[in-house]
Amino acid sequence: MDGLILAAGMATRLKPLTDDTPKSLLPVAGKPILQYIIDNLISHNIPRIVMVTGFLEEKIKDFLKTTYSQTEFVFITNKDYSTTNNAYSLLLAGEEMKNDFILLDSDILFNRDIISLILQDREKIMLAVKRHHLAAEEIKVIMEEDHRIKKIGKEVPVSSAFGESVGIEYFPKEYVPALFQTLQKRIIKENHINEFYEASFQEMIDSGFHYYGVDIGELEAIEIDFKEDLEKAGKIVRRFSSE
Repeated sequence: MDGLILAAGMATRLKPLTDDTPKSLLPVAGKPILQYIIDNLISHNIPRIVMVTGFLEEKIKDFLKTTYSQTEFVFITNKDYSTTNNAYSLLLAGEEMKNDFILLDSDILFNRDIISLILQDREKIMLAVKRHHLAAEEIKVIMEEDHRIKKIGKEVPVSSAFGESVGIEYFPKEYVPALFQTLQKRIIKENHINEFYEASFQEMIDSGFHYYGVDIGELEAIEIDFKEDLEKAGKIVRRFSSE
């Protein structure tokens, strides 16, 4: 199994903190966000990590090579990071993804036990879902009683949503070709270069593929988009330390 982390974006909402530092390297309780993510993957014996980078990518590469000398990293550059979105970055990794893999955004601080939850059934596409007070900005899901996801995206009405897809997904290798074929269709043929990868998830769902949501319960996960998120993340890290 591989890990795939998307870390190409410019994080303009966090300026000026991200003028000279990639968002994934911003410190939380003295440690970069990315380090928490990598440590969580290593704790689950994931030996190979593919990184899609772009903005200030050399700083990310230098940090990883220095901090994790025993871990295998594959780096892919999104040269168009300023005009594309995470679906485009995901598509660029297609040639490298031949095994089961866990997909992560690079701005999520989360309890490592969430990975254990989404790996409980390795024959299904699994997404970590958090139930909390929702807002229009979040990627929301509508789920059936059997936990199959019916709808996913920011446009899902808050009133209909089960919860938020937090940006941690597991793909068995038998579904990987279909995922990248869908991304290729939407981005290259239809020119949707600036969309979230959940649009491709939805197209697969609409065509008959099954995506399943896993309720993470009381386990914590936070996407860091704004300065106040960094402050919240610091409190979460302190709770991790006390467990």
